[in-house]
Amino acid sequence: MRHRCQVPKLSMTSDRRRAVLAGQAKDLILHGKVDTTPARAKATQALVERLVTWARKGDQASQRRAFAILQSKDATAKLFTELGPQYRDREGGYTRILKLGPRRGDGAETARLTWV
Repeated sequence: MRHRCQVPKLSMTSDRRRAVLAGQAKDLILHGKVDTTPARAKATQALVERLVTWARKGDQASQRRAFAILQSKDATAKLFTELGPQYRDREGGYTRILKLGPRRGDGAETARLTWV
């Protein structure tokens, strides 16, 4: 049963899915945008929203939880020093997904995940 399942499976094992989503979240934090498929963008968006909410708190427990997911000191530092204070007054909806059209190589639909 899939009751209360938060993240789509994306045709991956759980370990691979966790690694892909963490990598995309890290790239979004460091570079400001990620181009991917709409399904992956939507799953990454949910993870990033949770990370920014932790960054808004700013306590040490939240930093440790974020680092456990991102596995990058640079990304965690940027999340808590720049993005957390930037979205301090915003209640949610820190990112947006823009449809880009089909990818040139295989024709898959693409989307861009960016900050609001």
